[in-house]
Amino acid sequence: MTTQVVTLQPTDTIKKAAIKFAIDNISGAPVVDNRNHLLGIVSENDILRIIYTYQLKLDKENRGSVMLSYAMDNKDEGDDELKKISEEISNMEIGDIMIRTVLTTSPDALIMEVLKSMIEMDVNRVPVVEKGVVIGIISRADIVFALYKRKV
Repeated sequence: MTTQVVTLQPTDTIKKAAIKFAIDNISGAPVVDNRNHLLGIVSENDILRIIYTYQLKLDKENRGSVMLSYAMDNKDEGDDELKKISEEISNMEIGDIMIRTVLTTSPDALIMEVLKSMIEMDVNRVPVVEKGVVIGIISRADIVFALYKRKV
């Protein structure tokens, strides 16, 4: 379990989340309120799903524009429509895209039960919650590392 949990607030933007993901080398994070109560979870997949939805709209308009060919923080050049869409996506709040139904676990849960749930539900991370408060997170990487940490 990781106890130094990178979290997001529902009012954080997609841009802020993407930067946090890159800096902290993570692919998702719990969304919490000011008292660290779990509200939801967001992942790179959720952000990519938004980008893909916009791409489908562009495709229907037969514009030939490709979202992933445009840097989301590029303000200087390029297609005005892509700039507008990129700004719209970048400024979307996490609370609008987060998954609200979250698989959670408790600090005393058996790791194999957590792993079983993660595999069955196809999730990459599970917040560890005690009395509604996020106190840690278990990722697939945490489990793989735990298998070998005593052997290194």
